[in-house]
Amino acid sequence: MRPTPIDKKIIDDAIEERDIKDFTHATIREVKGVAEDAERASGVEFIKMEMGIPGLPAAQVGVQAQIDALQRGVASMYPDIQGAPVLKEQASRFVKAFIGVDVDAEGCIPVTGSMQGTYAAFCLCSQCDPQHDTVLFIDPGFPVQKMQLKVQGIKYETFDVYDYRGDKLGPKLESYLKRGNISAIIYSNPNNPSWVCLDEEELRTIGELATRYGAIVLEDLAYFAMDFRKDLDTPFQPPYQATVARYTSNYILLISGSKAFSYAGERIAVVCIGNDLFHRHYPALDNRYEGLPFGLIYSTRILYALSSGTSHSAQFALAAIMKAASDGTYKFREETREYARRARKLKEIFLRHNFYIVYDKDLDQPIADGFYFTIGYPGMTSGQLARELMYYGVSAISLATTGSRQQGLRVCTSFIKPHQYDVLDERMTIFAENNPI
Repeated sequence: MRPTPIDKKIIDDAIEERDIKDFTHATIREVKGVAEDAERASGVEFIKMEMGIPGLPAAQVGVQAQIDALQRGVASMYPDIQGAPVLKEQASRFVKAFIGVDVDAEGCIPVTGSMQGTYAAFCLCSQCDPQHDTVLFIDPGFPVQKMQLKVQGIKYETFDVYDYRGDKLGPKLESYLKRGNISAIIYSNPNNPSWVCLDEEELRTIGELATRYGAIVLEDLAYFAMDFRKDLDTPFQPPYQATVARYTSNYILLISGSKAFSYAGERIAVVCIGNDLFHRHYPALDNRYEGLPFGLIYSTRILYALSSGTSHSAQFALAAIMKAASDGTYKFREETREYARRARKLKEIFLRHNFYIVYDKDLDQPIADGFYFTIGYPGMTSGQLARELMYYGVSAISLATTGSRQQGLRVCTSFIKPHQYDVLDERMTIFAENNPI
């Protein structure tokens, strides 16, 4: 047995000091904290793959537009709760350019990051019909969204899409919907953490079932257009970002500035409510909110109660980014392709040292390279692998925390530095020797 790069006692003590009972269920922040503690104590650099934070510079067109807005004095003024008109117009145009669907500007509402968008959507969707009191996750997914439901006291159900792709998705989804209690369905596409990309036929299935059973689909597009197997670069020209919006009017799209435009620090996103849903009335909502339609309740009641609006200057930043992208002068996918290049190199290293990709296929295609991917190791559970890799100075989160039923870890490519590929290769050589299969 070769010595591990970091003394095991350092890791074990750091885990104990943070009172983590089972590393299988350690949160992203807890894993990050243990890695930082161990890095300080050992002096050994960690290869950090646990945090889904952009690792590229912010879109310069947005930075300049935000500076210009600040210099015009917008910081002294509350933004309109429904959003700056320029952002609403450009968001509507961006959706047409890259998704290929029509969402009116009134339905494009800025939020303080997609996390606020989902929080508000969960709140409103759960009030539309007293019988529909449960949110359904097509997992794996972003763990904090379940935390949001726990905070609000809203019930949820989940299933792991791993065994239910293609023709199997419809029967599985309908087995939940026919119970009559599902208010909303949520998933991310591309998916965090698996990087599964639901195709148009699967989205058609989701959309048609949502219409049949009166559920609202929350489509989280945090990793917008990052399926790099497809040419999604040209605005107003197919192929487009896949979406459920082509198959149901019961949809809310969440388009974040954080990953696609590396604008995470300014907490800016746009929620796009389908035109029909925006104007829809529900008896329960009419009684509660003075007869307002769904979309105005979302902005003038739910969002207003949460924040008085979204950062004024950041709205001008996102508007400029979306305009430049739709004009074809800002090729945002040329920048985000860096994540795919990193994923390709990292996968090669892990696979060479006996790891395997857990979510390895989109139906009959190999999974795309992108912001995330998943790894497993023969004979190890998620918790065992997560803890063992810490001894080798590699931090990643367990798939168990994402709602996955599979054994393995989520790997994020965003913080990988050029010199760390060789370091990872060296450490995984030792790992494979110490853990023969």
